[in-house]
This record gives sequence, C-alpha cells and structure tokens, in this order.
Amino acid sequence: MQGMQGMPGMGGSPVIVINSTPQQESVRETQIQNIETAKTVADVIRTSLGPRAMLKMIFSAHGLVITNDGNAILRELEVVHPAAKMIVDLSRAQDEEVGDGTTTVIILAGEILHLAEPLLKRGIHPIFVVAGYSRALDDIMEHLYKISFEVDLDDRENMMKLLRNTLGTKMVRSHIDLFCGMALDAVRTVTRVVEGKKDIDIKRFVKIEKVPGADISDSCVIPGVVINKDVTHTGMKRRIENPRIICLDCSLEYKKGESATEVQLERAGDFEKLLEIEEQYIKRMCTEILKHKPDIVITEKGCSDLAQHFFFRAGVVALRRFRKTDNDRIARASGATIVNQVDELQESFVGTKCGLFEVRKLGDEYFSFLTDCKDPQACTLLLRGPSKDHLNEVERNLHDVMAVAKNIFLEPRLVLGGGATEMSTAQMLREKAAAIAGREQFAYQAIADALEVIPRTLAANCGVKPIRQITQLRAKHAEDPETNRAWGIDGTTGKVAKMDELNIWEPLVVKSQSLKTAIEASMMLLRVDKIVSGSKKSKGNNGPQMSGPPPMYY
Repeated sequence: MQGMQGMPGMGGSPVIVINSTPQQESVRETQIQNIETAKTVADVIRTSLGPRAMLKMIFSAHGLVITNDGNAILRELEVVHPAAKMIVDLSRAQDEEVGDGTTTVIILAGEILHLAEPLLKRGIHPIFVVAGYSRALDDIMEHLYKISFEVDLDDRENMMKLLRNTLGTKMVRSHIDLFCGMALDAVRTVTRVVEGKKDIDIKRFVKIEKVPGADISDSCVIPGVVINKDVTHTGMKRRIENPRIICLDCSLEYKKGESATEVQLERAGDFEKLLEIEEQYIKRMCTEILKHKPDIVITEKGCSDLAQHFFFRAGVVALRRFRKTDNDRIARASGATIVNQVDELQESFVGTKCGLFEVRKLGDEYFSFLTDCKDPQACTLLLRGPSKDHLNEVERNLHDVMAVAKNIFLEPRLVLGGGATEMSTAQMLREKAAAIAGREQFAYQAIADALEVIPRTLAANCGVKPIRQITQLRAKHAEDPETNRAWGIDGTTGKVAKMDELNIWEPLVVKSQSLKTAIEASMMLLRVDKIVSGSKKSKGNNGPQMSGPPPMYY
C-alpha cells in the first residue's frame, strides 16, 4: 500500500490515500503465518483425541481446569493472533451446534491448512485451492449421507452403545454406563413434539446440580426439579404429597418507591397508620393467593416476614428468590403457569402434576425436591463426587453426551467412527480426483490426504507407529471400498479393526458438522492475503505508533 500514498495533488502536494504507518504483511507471509498459527493451535490439543487422550492442566483466571475437552482447553488459553482466534472459535461453534467433535474440528482445520502450504509455494493461486476445497466439500457431504444409516430410537441398548462412544474418550469412562443412561433419560424426559417437530431444549429444562461429597456412583437423574433452597419459615412443612403449586413473578413485599421517596408524618398516629396500610397490602395479596388453596407458593422475588406469617398460619410452604430458569422448570414440571400479579390468578394456573415435595439435606446444604411428576418434561441431573474440579469435568462430559443424544433424536442417522469414515471418504476423493482437470485437482487431493489425520492421531495417541497403521488402512479401503468401509483404528489398542464389530459409531450430524466447519474455515483463512495491524494514538504522543501482528500465547 506504500505506493498509494504519494499521488500528487493539484498543488503538487501528495494526497494520502491509506496511512502507511500500520504494519502490513506481504501476501505470502500472511498466508504462511496463518497456516502456521492454525497448525500450532491444533498441536496443542492433538493428544486429547480418542480413548487414550491425555489430560491438560490449565491455570487460568477461573482457577484450575483439568480436562481433555477441546473446547474447554482452548477457551482457557490466552490467544491473541487473529487467525488463532478464528480457529479457537471453530471449537466453540462446534460445541454450541452439536456438542461433540470439538477436538476433531481443530485438528482437521490445522491439517487442511498445513497441506495447503505446498500448493501455495508451488505458485497455485488461493482461489484455485479454495475452489478445489469447495468441490471436495460437496462430494464429502453427499458421500457421508450415502454411507450413513438410520437407528431405532426405541432400542435402548443400541442407544447406549452409541453414547458409550462419546464418553469412551472422556474422564468419566469408568462410570460410562451410569452417565450414558443419565444422558439418555434426561433427553427423553425433555423431548416433546410441537406442530409435528421434535423440540428438545436441554439448556432450559435440564438442570445439572453439583453437590460435592458421597461417591460418583450416587449420581442420578431426577424427573422433576431440585433447587438449592430451603423453606422461608422454620415451622413450614418439609414434605407434602401431591402439592398444589403456585408460581409467581412478583414480590410478596410492600411495594417500595422506584426513586427517593419521602413520607411526612404530622401526627403521632400516622406511623401506625402507615404500618397498617403496608400490612393490609400484604394481607390482601396473601388472601388472594390463599383463595386457590395452594400448598406451595414459589416466587422469583422476595417474601416479607409478614407474608411468611400468613402462609405459615394457613399451612402453606413459601419459597423465595428463585432464578427465572428454575421457575420455568418448576412450572413445566408441575403444570403451573407463572403469574406476574396475584390478581390474575386462576384455578387453571395452579400446578397439580407434582407428586411429592420434600426438603432434603445433601452435604451441608438443604435442597428442595419436586419429584414424581406426571409427564415432567423437565429434569435435574444430581451429580455427586469427591471435589468441585472433578464435578466440573463430569458436567462438561455430560453436556457433550446429552448434545449427542439430542442430535441422534433429531436426526437418527449414524456413520462409522474410529477414522473409518474419514478413510472411506478419502478413498472416494482420490477416485474422483482423477476426473478433475486443472489446478483444482491438487487441492481436491489435499483434502483426501488431510482426512487421514484423524486415524493417524488415534494411532499415535495409543503409542503405536501410525505410518504402518495408515498404510494398512489405505490398502484395505483401496482394495474394496464398499466391503472394507468399516475398517478403522481401534482407539484403545491402536490396531486396525472393523468398527462395526467394535460398535464404534458417530452421529452423522456431528461428523458432517466437523468436516463442514473445518473445510469452510480453512477456505476463509486461505483467502486472507494481508494482515493490517492498525494502532491508536497514545496519550501525549501526536504521532501514530507502529505495531506488528500480535503474537499468540498458549
């Protein structure tokens, strides 16, 4: 851009088009830098893939994190380089979209960009590389659907086998059946059909309650709601069968002024009259609520001592200061309707689907249990374990397996795991590459080579020599692509094996999303030809400061 700043004007003075102060990289330097950055990020989590994955211990502002989850690792790193930030965002996008494959997508993106480097050095323009990648992506999506098959959602044993593959690479694999069953039951509980379509909202209606103490095998799914709250009055009941529940989104206290409010009292009796007005106001609200004969009153706001007194005298349990999300879960589980004003209460708004209300002590705290609900459509995963760090990792693992279960319910199609799908897809691309003319053929072939990084990494993490295993896999898939489609890498032993015999499967939506995200991100980075690092003026300095492209820390 330097040549664009000295254009002579009408008076002979130069016309500044682009400020030359910000540091700029050349096209080749920018592309190589982005590729090296992506490869560096991929190398950080490469050993965290597969059943033999290694854990990472990360010290961050949030404390100590011990995990092998790709998204959990990368989000704790201090990443400054713009290309590195984009690669890290892939993991977050994968986690939010399908919940699994966060490590796979980073490793794939790094390998795809790494194999693009020789093409750029040979003088092939990035546009042709991107065109080849785009063409390969279309063929990959078509091939994945072709080799996938449907699964019976009513077969619990098969569903458990599928979910075991997700948790088989996690830290909780020693209790794999327990947590797979919990995830499957939780997803089934919150699944409902709306206008002919399945609606599965895990984020809103599945609560994970972590209570340190006891053994991890004491964890369970509770079809209902568990809240870390006790009754507001010590004399209130702590166990009620078939309770009538009212959920409120209003305060059961005297209404205070929104701004500074002054009250002038002229006579001695005015203060007593003021207190009487407040008492009558609260009594009127409580009377309106008690007309509907509730057993439990739950409010998101406060509940004054006077209101507690009225409820206690009527034998009603009061619970206060609930989160909005918790109140929504209780309303859904009990069949209640949340009301903003007590005057709007109707008999149909009272929840009657809860079978049991009970306050229990877990550890050092009291928890309110609303269980035995009729068609609850909301549930709580109660996690027990030795420490908070361990429970945090269990929570991350449960999030992944629930997301996989959700995706299987929404799109019940599976593909083979263990790198078998990648090898089958790579063989398909090699066969089609011969029919592609021009420079796009090289990029098309590069995608086929990049897909082998998944089985190669699985073998390497098992401690075996990956070259021998990949050579055997190539020979198997090249010999008969249809019959030998199931051959992949056993992630436990590192040997070549048939994935269908080992019951190693992956949801189609997870696999397709991983490949799509990795290839599309690589295409975008390859089209970046310059990094312009601008800078602002510092205080006390009239001239601009120069700064190079930011480094990446990890």
